[in-house]
Amino acid sequence: MKRISGILFALLATLALTIGLAGPASAVSQSSAASQFSAAGIGWTSSGGCTDPGNSTCTSFEGIRQATIDGAITLKNASGCALTITGGTETGHAGGQYSHSTGYKLDFSRTACLTTWVHNTYTYSGTRSDGTPLYTAASGNVYADEGNHWDVLYYSCGC
Repeated sequence: MKRISGILFALLATLALTIGLAGPASAVSQSSAASQFSAAGIGWTSSGGCTDPGNSTCTSFEGIRQATIDGAITLKNASGCALTITGGTETGHAGGQYSHSTGYKLDFSRTACLTTWVHNTYTYSGTRSDGTPLYTAASGNVYADEGNHWDVLYYSCGC
């Protein structure tokens, strides 16, 4: 009976991992993400001066995907632009499978360097339903020009 219970537990654990009940395996902590961004020379700012993911005036990295961090670092290195993150995983963004809250997106301050890089390097791919111009990298990552900042969806670690 013990052996059957052990096998049943292992099967249920495997099923839970398969359907995603165990949470995102690639989710990174606030401190780890902040350390990686800092080491790469990527800054961040928060209108509320905080990192609480439940506060929309904060800029949080709690639960961000490693591929998103790597994508931002790749963008910094490829573009040579100074990058400042203004939005991460905190509440207040639109939801969905590929969203800020699921760790797929970052917002960056709009700078002349970043805007020129995106316009000259990526392919214009139309507009979002709200009229926001979209640019798609060869990696599949999508850059949305929201006027006062860039909203970037990182499907992969390439920029």
